[in-house]
Amino acid sequence: MIEVKGKLGDREIVISTGKLAKQADGAVTVQCGGTIVLVTCCCAKTAREGMSFFPLTVEYKERIYAAGKIPGGFFKREGRPTETEILTCRLIDRPIRPLFPKGMSNEVQVVATVLSADGENNPDVLALIGTSAALSISDIPFDGPIGAVKVGLKDDKFIINPSYEQEDESVLDMVVVANKESVLMLEAGAKIISEEKALEAIKIGQDAINSMIEIQEQLIEKAGKAKREDITLIAINKEVCEKVAKIAQEKIKEILQLPEKQQRLEKKKALKEELVKDLCDSENDIESDINDAISKIEKDLLRNIILNEKRRLDGRKLDEIRALSSEINILPGTHGCGLFTRGETQALAVVTLGTSADLQRIESLRGEALRGFMLHYNFPPFSVGEARPLRGPGRREIGHGALAAKALTAVFPDQEDFPYTIRLVSEILESNGSSSMATVCSGSLALMASGVPIKSAVAGIAMGVIVEGDNFTILTDIAGEEDHNGDMDFKVAGTTEGISAIQMDLKVKGVSYSLLKEAFERAKKARLEILEHMAGTIDKPLPEVAPNAPRIISITLPSDKIREVIGAGGKVIKKIVAETGADLNIDDDGVCQIASSNKASLDAAVDWVKGIIAEPEVGKIYDARIVNIVAFGAFCEFMPGKEGLIHVSEIADGYVKNPEEFLKLEQEVKVKVIGIDDTGRVKLSIKQAVTKEKADESEKTEESDK
Repeated sequence: MIEVKGKLGDREIVISTGKLAKQADGAVTVQCGGTIVLVTCCCAKTAREGMSFFPLTVEYKERIYAAGKIPGGFFKREGRPTETEILTCRLIDRPIRPLFPKGMSNEVQVVATVLSADGENNPDVLALIGTSAALSISDIPFDGPIGAVKVGLKDDKFIINPSYEQEDESVLDMVVVANKESVLMLEAGAKIISEEKALEAIKIGQDAINSMIEIQEQLIEKAGKAKREDITLIAINKEVCEKVAKIAQEKIKEILQLPEKQQRLEKKKALKEELVKDLCDSENDIESDINDAISKIEKDLLRNIILNEKRRLDGRKLDEIRALSSEINILPGTHGCGLFTRGETQALAVVTLGTSADLQRIESLRGEALRGFMLHYNFPPFSVGEARPLRGPGRREIGHGALAAKALTAVFPDQEDFPYTIRLVSEILESNGSSSMATVCSGSLALMASGVPIKSAVAGIAMGVIVEGDNFTILTDIAGEEDHNGDMDFKVAGTTEGISAIQMDLKVKGVSYSLLKEAFERAKKARLEILEHMAGTIDKPLPEVAPNAPRIISITLPSDKIREVIGAGGKVIKKIVAETGADLNIDDDGVCQIASSNKASLDAAVDWVKGIIAEPEVGKIYDARIVNIVAFGAFCEFMPGKEGLIHVSEIADGYVKNPEEFLKLEQEVKVKVIGIDDTGRVKLSIKQAVTKEKADESEKTEESDK
């Protein structure tokens, strides 16, 4: 076994190889504290035919045994990937994909498996470092090594490689992936930080990354294999490309400048059919080569116009946002919604408010947790004018939803101030560039329109860049073709005060800090412009939730009263729900959440619960109901769930021989609390209640006469 060691922050990282999974093309374990991740990589020996993209798959698996636990559920084994696993797969995939040879079509699979988890060190960045190390020592062509680090921020001090506890306390959760020269990928959520602070975090992160690259270089020297030379790189058919360019280059240029996306797609389809008819025959089927040629010509034209002519195909300026429009509460049956349109991208966000019974329970290596905010992003095929089967959410949908959730969570109210479970669903109705940032905008509108008291509106924008050597052009609000043919997708979301989320992906092998700085500045300008537009639709949260949304009141129950509110076998709480129509939920801390969309129902349930936990006061008169009559008196319920005895001597003036001559079951009477003994038994009196009421009435009359 060969191992190397280095420091990431104040903790040691150990990378080793040669002990586990020796039949893989590359295999390493990465350890930090008691957390260990095994990362393997394998490459197919032959290329896959007909591939139009690099067939890379990344899998990240958190085995529950790693934390010494047995999975929940009926089958007691890990099932479909969790959201955390899917997001970590994307975290690994995005920075490594551009580092493989262009045109490579041999299938590559990376599998990261968490073997041990100590509950302190997060395995996600370890998996990314391990992926770089495994690929770098393997015979698979890979332009590494690269490093990764998580950067936190607490009390204005940066934390490198924070623990779980430090992550929870941090106002920044940033993952930086870089090589020695430049940044490759960014992923961040923040509780509103400035652009300057974000750039500072990136620089500090890259400095820390260098130590991880250095120990990988040591590992390569000791255990690295020679890179394969039998990889077939698929290149474009130059002869076909020249023919297509000669016939159709000007037509493609004209098509690219058409204003509508669907119009461009239809014209390109017609052009392709024309070219296939002219250039293909029974012995010369070059349809796929024609497709590749059209794509290359389109890419070259678009990049040249933007980079050298400094103009965009749709006529916009480089820093110009497409036309904006927004509306709220267009769906009367929902608790709140927001519709946001930017050019040909449109997102409808719908908010549903629930109670603590709707909290999402999440099982992870850290244990079970409850989530009070869920953002679900849907990308139906009609949003891009296609007809294909509707499936469950894929990795892209999960990733886009998670990014939008990060952006919005930063402005959420405290749970104590707004005790609702919130589900926000984003329906992408049209897409031509950055639907995730449209989700942030529509989501912010919907939250305010549903009465969620968020601290500030949030907006997001996607920036792009075209890079050729030292020459680059930054684009604000990239459209689909600009994203597809460009080199960077840089999303920044936030408020007027600062940033709440960042995501950057590249198709090139790194970008400079000067480029990042300018991109941040332009993104801020665009974000403020969008926020100004949104304020014209709604500038602050509505004062109340929708009439059909539940009203929630929380009551903290004394520890000795929880059992009384629940009752034996839940008898009392079931009775409250049945008779009032309100929903009741009691959490482990004894907080009783009472919810109903009907005010009378809510008030009745609140009064009932307050009555149960209230203590009877000696001398106070209560409305009571006779529940049992005995020879020595009667028992009545004078507070919810509380009974007391009216002794035969306290029923009426004079001698009472038989209580049934004066009282009947279910009769409503006034009673006065005249005593409580050491065991909590309450003594009541009807005759003293009557006497007291008469005295009070007499006093009121005298006051009136005066």
